[in-house]
Amino acid sequence: MSEKTILIIDDDSRNIFALSAVLKAKGYKVVSALSAVEGITRLKNNKNISVVLLDIMMPDMDGYQAIAVIRSSDSISRIPIIAVTAQAMVGDKEKSLNAGADEYISKPIDVDLLLDLLSKY
Repeated sequence: MSEKTILIIDDDSRNIFALSAVLKAKGYKVVSALSAVEGITRLKNNKNISVVLLDIMMPDMDGYQAIAVIRSSDSISRIPIIAVTAQAMVGDKEKSLNAGADEYISKPIDVDLLLDLLSKY
């Protein structure tokens, strides 16, 4: 089993609950945050996080802003980020990748696709 810890940053606790259940069932450790600010703090304080699943559409600080903060912080800048968005509009994937995300997945999340993406990291 994997010792990877995945950080889920999403302002909707139902999304966190559903995603955590699936990932834990697959052997991943999961930590979560309900805001970008909280997520960045968790990322800086937990050296075991190997991948971030980052919701793009959040109040206060959106995913694009969060990516910029993570990428500009030396201690966490290299952690892979998978952008997650329900707003699967034309250009969203490019915008996420251009902002510094490593991968992109839209909601509702295709679990097989997500596990495939996670296996890369």
